[in-house]
Amino acid sequence: MLTTLQTMAELHIQEKLVNLLNQGNIQLRNPPYTTDDSEAGQQSLQELAVNYAPIVCISVSEVASALESLRSQAVKSGMGNKTYGETCVELFLPKDLKKYTKKNNYLETQLDVLAQDIMDRITEQYGLQYIQLIFKGKTLTPEKRLDEQNVKNKSKMMVLRVSAPERKNQMLAVEEEKKMQDQSVQRTQRGFQILSERDGTDDPATTPFLEITDQKGNPLKIPHSKKKALILAMGFHEKGRALMKRKQYETALGHLVQADDQFVKCGSKLLNTVDNYAVLQLDIVWCYRALEALSYLDDGKRRLQIAEDCFHNCYGDQQQRLMKIKGNTRGEEVLFLRLYLLQSILAHMVGNERQATQKLKQAEDLYERLCLNPGEIKALKDLGFSEQEARLGLRACHGNVGEAMLHITHRRKEREDMKQKESEKRRMCVEGLATLRALGYSKKDAAWALLQTDGDMDGAYRMLLDSAARTNNTELPISQSKVEQLTYPGCEPEVALRLTGENVQGATQLLQDNQVVLPPELLSPSPASSLSEEPSTTSESAGSGSQGEAPTDVDLVNEVLEDIPIHEEDYLDLTLEEESEIIDKMKSYLYKNCASSN
Repeated sequence: MLTTLQTMAELHIQEKLVNLLNQGNIQLRNPPYTTDDSEAGQQSLQELAVNYAPIVCISVSEVASALESLRSQAVKSGMGNKTYGETCVELFLPKDLKKYTKKNNYLETQLDVLAQDIMDRITEQYGLQYIQLIFKGKTLTPEKRLDEQNVKNKSKMMVLRVSAPERKNQMLAVEEEKKMQDQSVQRTQRGFQILSERDGTDDPATTPFLEITDQKGNPLKIPHSKKKALILAMGFHEKGRALMKRKQYETALGHLVQADDQFVKCGSKLLNTVDNYAVLQLDIVWCYRALEALSYLDDGKRRLQIAEDCFHNCYGDQQQRLMKIKGNTRGEEVLFLRLYLLQSILAHMVGNERQATQKLKQAEDLYERLCLNPGEIKALKDLGFSEQEARLGLRACHGNVGEAMLHITHRRKEREDMKQKESEKRRMCVEGLATLRALGYSKKDAAWALLQTDGDMDGAYRMLLDSAARTNNTELPISQSKVEQLTYPGCEPEVALRLTGENVQGATQLLQDNQVVLPPELLSPSPASSLSEEPSTTSESAGSGSQGEAPTDVDLVNEVLEDIPIHEEDYLDLTLEEESEIIDKMKSYLYKNCASSN
């Protein structure tokens, strides 16, 4: 990675100095800091270093060195030198090439050339025979062009020396890893696509079905198109979190970015009312941190702001909305712990020591409250509770073992009751489907009606009759006054009114739920017919619990289901080991450096 040659500490020092230089409107490429022949103005630079050292809390010599580095960069890439900005990339060479590593190394090149061409030029110019080019933490593929791999002018690339066999083996390993990452994303997407198409009317014992619920486990009614996107988004997120637990951060990041793409399709109204999107932003930036992807600082800052705003919208100003729903807020405090830690890191990286210290203090305070006594966890485990249940229960009950035991028992009963309720609903739905099919309705018609009535067979039957009646009377005109009440840009008022029996209020709600444009499944709502439109001997009755799915589809579904946690608060179950290490590291950055410079 880039940080193996240019450490986080060095980048941090430069960021702080850049801020100070900007505040003082100082341009190092100009006199008196740079002479007419582009050499350093030593006296002026030394005076600047003496002034800045106590502010940035490092020694004068370190400040002077950093200022000289910034000055040389400014001279090379200043406004008077457009070559770098238009046609160059910057190389970070191996440290043992002392002749070259004391200055910035730029390579003039077009971006439509193969990475191999650049590698050949580096070999010729610097005498490095076997190398790899690392860009943003990833190895460039020699057979691909630079622009195809997102390399741009001013991009910084690390030159890594490898042995001949090692280079070949590493290239094969990198290609294989990339292939596996792509396949993992594709398999995850296909698995959750299959699940998103299921409507819950098949036998629950043989056909898994995903239901989107609120924090209490109650199913949510969501328009079909958004529900599909939401299932894909949540599925990619769960897969990414599972990979994060295994420390496979690069692969995890690929899945989390896919989750972000799917969440955006759900609309801002939904994203502002659920905390899933905020948690996703935290997880993405947590991966940036783990991968030391310093080039994503700006994106990280943006995502943390989205997370903070979303938490505020979901939980309320003082988390009062969360308290009303759950009865406690301690579980969610682990999310704020990570938020403050990441905000502290980013503030530190751009030289904002005051904000970095403030956010670190907030994180430390939460950490102290959330740390658990191992003996209390063991006591609950001895009573038959899992370690996860013990952690979540103790945090919810402020470390009180007795209250935690009651809390966990109560939550277990709630989950079991909800499970039985859902199982009964699925059973009734399957039975209702069979009854309606026996009456001559197609499976598609019957399933649609049962979904609209939450599994109520009598209600579904009446809906099918009403639908048939409306279909047979489509030639009757809709009241023009009612149509005019629903005239919004792009909407289809006649269709909405027919679907709701000319009920203006119901039609308005239908259009609002679907953002004015009705989805295909409502535009063609499977009107009932007196005879089944499907032959009675189809693959669905053939016996295999997969309902005619190909074996590969069954495997994909089972694969993605393995990464869906059993406990609904799994995302809140953090051991805080990583958080503890980061707090200690940040304290050393923020406090010890100042102490050593005094």
